[in-house]
Amino acid sequence: QDVQNAKANTAAAAAAVAQVQALIDNLKGEVAAAQDVAAQKQGEYDAAKRKLDEATATAQAIQAQADASKQEAATAARNAGQIVSQMFKTSGSDMTVSIFLESDPSQVDQLLSKLGNLNRVASRANDVYTKAVIASKNAEALSKQAAKAQEERGKLEATANQALAAAQAAQSAAEQALATQEEKGIELAQQLAFLQSTENETAAAYQRGVEEARRLAEEARQGGALPAGWLSGQGWANPAYGRLSDGYGPREVICSSGGCSGSFHYGQDIATGCDASIRTASDGRVVAAGYSGTYGNRIKIDHGGGIYSLYAHLRYGGIEVNVGDYVSAGQEIGRSGTTGASTGCHLHFEIWNGDSRINPYSFMADRGVPLG
Repeated sequence: QDVQNAKANTAAAAAAVAQVQALIDNLKGEVAAAQDVAAQKQGEYDAAKRKLDEATATAQAIQAQADASKQEAATAARNAGQIVSQMFKTSGSDMTVSIFLESDPSQVDQLLSKLGNLNRVASRANDVYTKAVIASKNAEALSKQAAKAQEERGKLEATANQALAAAQAAQSAAEQALATQEEKGIELAQQLAFLQSTENETAAAYQRGVEEARRLAEEARQGGALPAGWLSGQGWANPAYGRLSDGYGPREVICSSGGCSGSFHYGQDIATGCDASIRTASDGRVVAAGYSGTYGNRIKIDHGGGIYSLYAHLRYGGIEVNVGDYVSAGQEIGRSGTTGASTGCHLHFEIWNGDSRINPYSFMADRGVPLG
């Protein structure tokens, strides 16, 4: 049972390791996906940064054009002002009249020349004014474009930064979860290694016990002597060596409205291991030796006075006596096995008092033999 318990613990630990390993594999996939998203967001951030740089350059260029247009408008306005100032330096407000009054009527060419000059001055003043208006409007439009470019730059920067920060946070969280589970996996693997070692040691100790029991039985069979403690002063012997695995009494009781029912174990089970020596409990004659239902291979011995002993689940080929043989206390009569209704190699030992089966542990204890 110790071996079975050790195996169960090892199996549970192995299942836990497998579960954590599966989780680690899933987390590795999540980390890879998070890294891909982070790389994608990094690319988007880089693209947005390039757009930011382009928007910044555009805004700076537009602002420079706006400043130049403002300067041009200011220069044009000054030029227009100078022309108007020159035009009104005369005493009168009507320069055309002044030209006629100041010119010699006989000098027609001189008059026409002054009128031509006046026309050119007026045309130039008009051009300068028009340029000043256009430059002023261009400066205003360019300033608006520069402000809009700056606003777009701010939006792009905020969006790119948020996306990158979220992706980096997701990647960091996934990597942290993976690191935690990998640490847990290492811990469980160490526990599994320890349990496997414990299982191996338990199994080895069990095997050593089986071999020692077999050696003692073989020595007794060959030398005619019983191992110490197997034969009492009242002439009764321990039928087998091993741990007591299941005793005499009820195994399971199920109750319902119709009453209670359950199975009853009529013997003492001794965990001998496979192919261990089985000995008669006392002097007697063999009355049964062969296969019998749930007992499997069994031997029944009459000790006189209505007392019988029964030895069940012997291995195939493990019956070493025949019906009618007379046997003495401690004599080997068979080898343990797991025939019949058995789940593992052991001896099922019974004591009969007439037709009733009684508690074999108490019966043998009264005769100075502690079973097991």
